[in-house]
Amino acid sequence: MKKVFGFFKKELMLTIAAAAALVSLFITPPSWELVSHIDWRTLATLFMMLTVLEGFKKENLFRPLLLWAGRIRSMTVLSLFLVFAVFFSSMFVTNDISLIIFVPLTIILFRSGGKERYLLPVLTMENIAAVRGSLLTPFGSPQNLFIYGQSGVTAWQFVGYMLPLWLLSGVLLAGFVVFLYRRDLHEQTSLVKTDFAGIWHKERAWRRIAYLLVFGLVLTVILTRTDHWPYAVLIVAAAVFIIDKSLFLKTDYILLVTFLCFFLFSSSIAANEQIASFLSGAVAHYEYWWGILLSQVISNVPAGIVLYPFAVNRGALLYGLDSAGLCSLIGSLASVINYRIYVREYPGQGGRFLKVFTLISLLFFAFVVVPGYFISQRPL
Repeated sequence: MKKVFGFFKKELMLTIAAAAALVSLFITPPSWELVSHIDWRTLATLFMMLTVLEGFKKENLFRPLLLWAGRIRSMTVLSLFLVFAVFFSSMFVTNDISLIIFVPLTIILFRSGGKERYLLPVLTMENIAAVRGSLLTPFGSPQNLFIYGQSGVTAWQFVGYMLPLWLLSGVLLAGFVVFLYRRDLHEQTSLVKTDFAGIWHKERAWRRIAYLLVFGLVLTVILTRTDHWPYAVLIVAAAVFIIDKSLFLKTDYILLVTFLCFFLFSSSIAANEQIASFLSGAVAHYEYWWGILLSQVISNVPAGIVLYPFAVNRGALLYGLDSAGLCSLIGSLASVINYRIYVREYPGQGGRFLKVFTLISLLFFAFVVVPGYFISQRPL
């Protein structure tokens, strides 16, 4: 029993989602209709993405980037590289995966170069980069993927709508990094080794190629919104089984179950006439602020699932959800991942992380919240 309680204490978002799903049983009795309202396409797409990206990590497909980072000698340039590596990669491999790749690398680089005094500010800016860089593409974050799949807009329409906020965020991030090193923009890193980048085995080259091809299939399914996505799931599963079936044990099923629970909760709320009536009146035309505020309670992904059925302006809701991760740690699941990686390396320093993270993130939020609101008034 202690292990069960320990597990749910550790997996806080799963605990919240499971509790919400349990509550939903009292809101609306379970039925096949509720099950049919679950977005199985989004769940299947997440499964494919998470599994294939585990292959990316295992085969070290990002090795060229890691080697290049290790050869940079300027702290300003190195920090800009790391922050914008997260910013750009999060558009394609999702914000949480981008942080999983680059946060450990940043810790290694700064520790090896004796520059740990800059570590927390840079990790916070990487978190901001993950949240803001990923907002540009339909597959940059789970909430983007969900709303894109529901909206019916084309990929180019989606990118065009998110582009102004993405550009503003990129310019601000560059300014934040330069301000951090304002006393000496030419400060050196003192790095001498690059063995942290790992190696590529020639005999495993076919695996790297295979994962890239499978990843291309997953992106095609997302962009085309094909009704044949179940066949793509079977193809991806078969490919992974042939390449390395052990990846199935590493897929983040906790995240998938968390999504499933929130989908059940959302469907239950939408099916309840009294709650649906209240949210329809309260959320409509205030989607931006509802997305930001509710995310501080249940995080942005489940907030998007709950609020979407009642949103009139889907773009405003999306802007709010993509801004929520700047307000607090719980605002985005990506932020929680960043925190967990740091405290594993620096036990007992969680409070310090929260202090620096909250200060810098809220400052960034102050710059983008008002422009984000006015830009979001355009229809998606």
